Amino acid sequence: METPNTPPALNQSLACKGCGANLKFAAGTKSLSCPYCGAANEIISEETSRNYSAEELDYEEFLKKGVANEQKQTISVVKCSGCGAEATLKPNVTSDECAFCGTSLVIQSGSTASIIKPKSILPFKVQQRDGMDLFQKWIDGLWFAPNDISRARPAEKLKGMYIPYWTFDSYTYTDYSGERGDDYQVSETYTDSNGNTQTRMVTRTRWYGVSGRVEDDFDDVLVEATTSLPQEYIRALEPWDLEDLQPYNDQFLSGFQTEMYHVELKQGFEEAKDIMQDAIDTHIRRHIGGDHQRIHRKDIKYTNITFKHILLPIWVCAYRYNDKIFRFLINGRTGEVQGERPYSWIKITLAVLAALAVAFAVFYFTRKH
Repeated sequence: METPNTPPALNQSLACKGCGANLKFAAGTKSLSCPYCGAANEIISEETSRNYSAEELDYEEFLKKGVANEQKQTISVVKCSGCGAEATLKPNVTSDECAFCGTSLVIQSGSTASIIKPKSILPFKVQQRDGMDLFQKWIDGLWFAPNDISRARPAEKLKGMYIPYWTFDSYTYTDYSGERGDDYQVSETYTDSNGNTQTRMVTRTRWYGVSGRVEDDFDDVLVEATTSLPQEYIRALEPWDLEDLQPYNDQFLSGFQTEMYHVELKQGFEEAKDIMQDAIDTHIRRHIGGDHQRIHRKDIKYTNITFKHILLPIWVCAYRYNDKIFRFLINGRTGEVQGERPYSWIKITLAVLAALAVAFAVFYFTRKH
């Protein structure tokens, strides 16, 4: 019979060499730590970060042939009844709370799913205790927040989540047509408010039809494969140090939840196209030159498309203020904090009135002199 002080059993890859207890990955290290005897068990990988180069898969070939057996991973998935997020639980854990909304997760309501196996992972670097300090600094630094916001505290412990992402590489060439606008100055006369004739220089624009081709080589265009977190906040956590990606290893997941991707591969590439098109438009405008540019048509061709499925670490939590719950996220590598926050409309109103007063004063003295 197991006593309260007896460590629960676990498979040998996640068992402490000292006492056999369940191990958890220690953020900021390359070791699993034992909560019972404090021993550190180094994570042994076939590849090291020095010689590891994340494998890219051919996108077009993958769509034609489907998922090969060696690229598949069968996982146990628990779907949250509150927000719909799908996550895996820690080894040998039968229940937990959803990291996104706090709803209870029970393994009996789980199922299995076959997914594209992650190729790479960025292990947690920011520790849980440091995340709490980062949260407090973020709260204290919020502009136009209520004065007592600094007393806000997380409603629960930070939960570590590995979030699924796609990355895409692609070479593009784009044929375009549009217009280039060059500014020039001309003199014009006008009658002022006193009836006097005055002369001033005004800017006009001369437009020319243009066409051409630009080429771009995109590397690691990052697309989040989750729909459980607000896109505006999760994208604001960037950039990620993708150059430090590690080969995927289950041991990095021990002690954390992992979300299964909801954004499928094909949809992910469509979102990557939107990101690439912004960069392509910038390149076209630079290629056109002049003072102004108009793009009427562009024909983008995507070639040499490759992708990979990776997991990135995020601390997820919520805090309560005036009986309302606000979620926040922490980049588990850099400590960047983003999230929902309350505003003080009194402070905003006073700031607007102050800005209007300054603008009126500037206008008044400009007119007077």
